[in-house]
Amino acid sequence: MRSYNSPRRRDAALATREAILESGRRLFLANGFAQVTVADIAKDARVAVPTVYGSTGGKAAILEALLAPAAADPAVEQTLTGIATTDDPRAVIAITAAGTRQTHERHWELVWGLLYRNLTEPSAAPVLDANKAAYLGALTAVADRLAALNALKPELDGTAAVDLLWFYLGRPAWYTLVGERGWDFDRAETWLATAAQQALLDKPPA
Repeated sequence: MRSYNSPRRRDAALATREAILESGRRLFLANGFAQVTVADIAKDARVAVPTVYGSTGGKAAILEALLAPAAADPAVEQTLTGIATTDDPRAVIAITAAGTRQTHERHWELVWGLLYRNLTEPSAAPVLDANKAAYLGALTAVADRLAALNALKPELDGTAAVDLLWFYLGRPAWYTLVGERGWDFDRAETWLATAAQQALLDKPPA
């Protein structure tokens, strides 16, 4: 006997999932991740609590789904492709600054509104750790490219280069300049790229 597979049922399930994710996004931003319960999300989405778990999983799974578009933003792959096709170390850092800027700017509401907050609830830790690890993995590729071009200052090894890239082009830098100090993304990108070039490159721009 073949199982019944209704396109209408699939569409309804997808619509329910999207409603749950939207409720989670709205409530997390308004109240903070730790203060929101699955029951709150179910009530806002007008579904039963078991439906939330069946459709999206618990709170951590909802958080992961909300952050997935930022982690998979095309700018990440475009940046890695760009740094692999240039032999100019300054361009490597400039391309990285532009790519990290694009990812943050496109997803700023969630990146700033959710990740910047201190998500101390234990269920969020694996999601945040995976998100940070992916970011550091991309910056490690940038450091490796600079090392392959013999462009790093002599005192810097690969680990130190990743540390400095995180300091200048990781999320904390964007949080500080754009979120806390009110810089626009153009100004932040220009300054961060120049500062990173000065800090990392053996022959930085004048």
